[in-house]
Amino acid sequence: MATTAIVWFRNDLRLHDNEALTLAVSKFDFVLPVYVFDERIFTGKTSLGFQKTAKFRTKFLIEAVADLRQNLREKGSDLLIFTGKPEEILFSLAESINSQCVICNRERTHEEVFVQDALEKKLWQIGQELNYVRGKMLYHTADLPFPVSQLPDVFTQFRKEIEATTPIREPLDEPVTIPFPESITNRGELPTLATFDKEDVASSHLENLHFIGGETHALNQLSYYFWDKKLVTNYKETRNGLHGWDYSSKFSPWLAAGCISPRKIFYELQRYEEEHGKNESTYWLYFELLWRDYFRLVAKKHGNRIFQLQGIKGKLPETTCDWELFTRWQTGNTGVPFVDACMRQLAETGFMSNRGRQNVASFLVHDLGVDWLLGAEYFESMLLDYDPCSNYGNWNYIAGVGNDPREQRQFNIATQASKYDAKGEFVKFWQTKKALHT
Repeated sequence: MATTAIVWFRNDLRLHDNEALTLAVSKFDFVLPVYVFDERIFTGKTSLGFQKTAKFRTKFLIEAVADLRQNLREKGSDLLIFTGKPEEILFSLAESINSQCVICNRERTHEEVFVQDALEKKLWQIGQELNYVRGKMLYHTADLPFPVSQLPDVFTQFRKEIEATTPIREPLDEPVTIPFPESITNRGELPTLATFDKEDVASSHLENLHFIGGETHALNQLSYYFWDKKLVTNYKETRNGLHGWDYSSKFSPWLAAGCISPRKIFYELQRYEEEHGKNESTYWLYFELLWRDYFRLVAKKHGNRIFQLQGIKGKLPETTCDWELFTRWQTGNTGVPFVDACMRQLAETGFMSNRGRQNVASFLVHDLGVDWLLGAEYFESMLLDYDPCSNYGNWNYIAGVGNDPREQRQFNIATQASKYDAKGEFVKFWQTKKALHT
C-alpha cells in the first residue's frame, strides 16, 4: 500500500534546507504539502489589544505562501492552502486521506507549542504521529557542547564555547521531485489582505517595494547582497545605517518566515570569503546569525519568562503601564525627532533598522518609564521580521531583565542621532510623513 506523509509548513516557507520536506520525500511514496493561515494569528489580538499580525507581515506571508506553491508546482507537487485552526484542519485532512503521519518543524514558544501539542493529541486518536524536525537554526541543538538547560546567560560566553567546538552542518539540497497524490483535487485558494480585513500596503517606500515574501525573493536578495554588490565586505561599517536599502543585509524578514535558511546564508558567506577574503565584516554577519540562534535557545531554556514583565532575571522594572506616553511613542509624536522618525518608518513600512529599534526601545523604557511589554507587543504586531524569540529577547535585553550583563542599557538619543544620522537625512525624510493615527 502506498504511504503518504503530510508536510505542515510553518515558519519554513522554502524548499532548500527543509528537513521536514527532505525527510518526507525520502521515506514516503507521496508527500502532501500544507499551509494553514491560522485565524488566531491573522485576525486575533495580543494580550494588550494590538493586532497579532498587522498588514505588513500579513502581505509578506501571503506572498511567501504563493511563492512556495509556485516552487512546489515546478517540482511536480502543489500546496494545499487553508484558513482556520491548524490543529483541526490538519487532523481532519490526515483522517480523510488516511496518511501515515504529519511532519513539521518544531516550534518552541507557547502559542505555537499549544497548536502542535493539540494536533499531536488529535493524531494519536487515529493512530498517527506528529513527527518533528529542527530546521530553524544555524546550529543543531544536538551538536551543542552543553545541554540547553546549561546555556550560558551571557552571549559572549556562549559564542566562545560554540565557536571553539561546534561545526555548522551543511544545508540540505532542495528535492529534485516531490511526489504529490494527484487524487487531491481541492487545493485551496490563497487569501488576500481583504480576507483578514486588512487594508493594502502602499508601495511608496523602498521597504514596501523590496520586501516581497518568498524563497525566490530571499535568494535574489542573497545574490544581490553578496555577489551583485559585494556589500557584505563592508557590513560591519554600514550595518548601523538608517536610510536606504544597501546599508544592511535585510535578510531578517525572510529568515523570520523561513524563506531562507540561516545555514544557506552561512555557507554562501563561506563561499564568498573563499573568493573575496575574510574580514571583520564577513565575520560580523555570522555574528548576527549567532545572536539569532542564541535568543532561540534562551527562549527554550527560560520558556514563558521571556514574555513576562520581570523577564528571565525575575526582576520587576521600575516602569508603569502609561498608555498616554506609550501612544505618543507609538504614533511618532514624542517631540524627539530621531525617535519619531523611526516610529513613523515602522508605521508606514513595517520595518526599522536594528540601530533604530535599540534607540526607540531604550527611549520608551528608560526615558519615558513605560513598561517594555507595550513596546514588545506593538513590535510583534507591526514588524515584517517578527520572531518571538528575537523580539522578546531583544526587549528583555534593553529593559535590563534579559541577557545583558549590564544593569541598564540606556542610549543617549541625541548622541546616537548625531552619530548615525549626522546629516539629518533620515530624520528629515520621515519628518515629512504623517504620524500613525490610532
